[in-house]
Formats: sequence, C-alpha cells, structure tokens
Amino acid sequence: MDNTVNVNEVSRIAAGTVFKGEMISPGDIRIDGEFEGRIFSKGRVVVGEKANVKGDVVCSDVDFCGKLIGNLYVKDTLILRKGCSVEGDLNVKRLQVELDAAFNGTCRMIDEQQFEKLSAQLTGEEPKEAVEE
Repeated sequence: MDNTVNVNEVSRIAAGTVFKGEMISPGDIRIDGEFEGRIFSKGRVVVGEKANVKGDVVCSDVDFCGKLIGNLYVKDTLILRKGCSVEGDLNVKRLQVELDAAFNGTCRMIDEQQFEKLSAQLTGEEPKEAVEE
C-alpha cells in the first residue's frame, strides 16, 4: 500500500490566513495560520509552530506544534511537539509528548468505538457500528 500523500490533496491554511467556521475534509489538513471553529478530518492534521487554533479538532492523527484553545478528539495518535501550547481536553488512543510541550487540561485515553461515539455527538450523526474482522 502506498502511504505517500500528494501535496495537492492536503487542505492548507497558510501563515497570515485567518479562517472562521467549520472545516470538513476527507483528507489531510495543514494549518499554519489562524483557525477558529471546528475541524473534522478523516486524515492527519498538522498544526505548524506559528498556528493558532480556537475550537475543537476531530481527526485520525495530529502532529501539533502551535497553540490550541479547545479540545482534541483523535482516533489514533496525537503528538505534542516541543514548544506547543494546548489548553483543553484530549481524547486520544495514543499520546506522545515531547519535552517542553505545554498542556493544560484533562486527558482521556479512548478506543476506536469511543472515538466514533464522541465524533458522532459533535457532528450530530449516528455513531458507526464497529466492524469486527
């Protein structure tokens, strides 16, 4: 399976850009500017060093370097990088925290079923049933 990401398939909010509202993406998102609202992504969200996010983020994975005031709902892995600042609650399956990352809030470790339930509550949709293999 090819795991490379085509740069043209990544939604991006560039430095100097201010976005307010709700962003829904089937793929990856990169934020280097300012975002206020809710982000829903079935892919990875990367928040750059100078990015400011106010609101909730719901996605598969997060690589976080900037500032957040809000909550994170992460299906798999959240990485809090050196120098980042997060004020809010974390709901994650896996958490990696680098030295000098700042986090002020609560953290709850969740599984995929709990993630589906929480994300459905945020979107107002019915939760997906877990499929056993």
